[in-house]
Amino acid sequence: MNVFTYEQMLREKGYIVCTNRGSSMLPLLREHRDIVEIRPKPEGRCRKYDVVLYRRGGDCILHRVLPEGYVIAGDHNTFLERDVTDAMILGVLTRVIRDGRSIPVGDWRYRLYVRLWCAPWPLCMAILRGAGLARAVIRNLCPRQK
Repeated sequence: MNVFTYEQMLREKGYIVCTNRGSSMLPLLREHRDIVEIRPKPEGRCRKYDVVLYRRGGDCILHRVLPEGYVIAGDHNTFLERDVTDAMILGVLTRVIRDGRSIPVGDWRYRLYVRLWCAPWPLCMAILRGAGLARAVIRNLCPRQK
C-alpha cells in the first residue's frame, strides 16, 4: 500500500481532496462531513482571508490568513499564530464540497461568509472568547452529577 504525504500529492497530482479533522474551522468546515480541495500554494505571498494548508512539525493545519500579514487562525479559534512562513505553506483551499454541492472560494456564498465572519475577525474572536468564558462559568456553577 502506498502512503502519500500532502506534499507528494500536491506535487504529483496537483491537488488534494479530503475531509478535515477538528473544529477549528467551524462554521465553514464540519469535521468529517465537508470535503476540501487544496491546490499548491501560488507564487508569492498568500492573500488575506486565504485558507492555507501548512505544516507545523509533523502536523498539517488548515487555517485562515488574517489581514495582519501572515497572522493565521482557525475561524473558530481564539488564538493567533504569528510565526507561519511561506516555506511552511503547502497549499491553498480552492473549494468546499458540502452536502454534495461544490462551493468554490470565488462563489458569492463563500465571499459572503468571509465578509460576515472573517472580515470582522477581532469582533468574532471576542464573541468566541465570551462564549468560552460563559461555558466555563456554567460548568463551574452546575457541576455534573455522578
